[in-house]
Amino acid sequence: MTLTYIIVACLAGSTLSAVLAALVAWRVQPRLIPLFVSYAVGALLGVVFLDLLPHIFEQTTRYHAAAGWLLAGILAFFVLEKLVLWRHNHDHAGAAEAAIAHSHDQSHAGHSHANETGRTTSAWMIIIGDGFHNFTDGLAIAAAFMADVRIGVVTSIAIIAHELPQELGDFLVLIHSGFSRGRALFWNVMSSFATLLGALLAYVMLISLAEYSIMFLCFAASSMIYVAIADLIPGLHKRATLADTIQQISLIGAGVGSIWLVHLFV
Repeated sequence: MTLTYIIVACLAGSTLSAVLAALVAWRVQPRLIPLFVSYAVGALLGVVFLDLLPHIFEQTTRYHAAAGWLLAGILAFFVLEKLVLWRHNHDHAGAAEAAIAHSHDQSHAGHSHANETGRTTSAWMIIIGDGFHNFTDGLAIAAAFMADVRIGVVTSIAIIAHELPQELGDFLVLIHSGFSRGRALFWNVMSSFATLLGALLAYVMLISLAEYSIMFLCFAASSMIYVAIADLIPGLHKRATLADTIQQISLIGAGVGSIWLVHLFV
């Protein structure tokens, strides 16, 4: 049953986030992206500090080792982002707004062949980077479900929450890069299946390396901390008015609160 839960969570979550992002982007409302990003920050941090970390420290007495794995995971994500030469989770609001602005300017001066090639290359870099990030999400989902089904559920919710603004921003950038809406949706969905690949790999590894399950949970927690702190929050700081700040704090609180409710009732 655990494997079934993992597969269903990965397929449903990745498809849902890609399709919902396309539906929102179809109406081209980039102003909604910061709302999703703020909520995603709260959901990710809520899962880490309300579920994953308490579970980790309840299941082991090797507290220093667990803390070391958390630190190693955060540093590993930093290095991996450097290696792919593309910061996966940009300021989604800025990326989407820029994409729309450029799309309105297409009737302006004609683009050179070099510019078109560069835009196409950027589109494929987005798809590859998205696939890589989805792969690591799959690792986190599998590790969480194999520790506890309830933790798997809240982890999946948090991952869907942060995938939606990411997929929305990526979808709009792909449109700007020359992809049709159908093609952009297709490749967004295809890259989302990397979540399932990562989950299946983690499942196989954890069966044979059960004694290292805490290490995998630490990896899951560090991935969420890194995405929230390094990728999402810097984008929120670019909107620094009092109204934006109050809105962001409220939505971060809503994200944490929704995970807390699931924590109580699931």
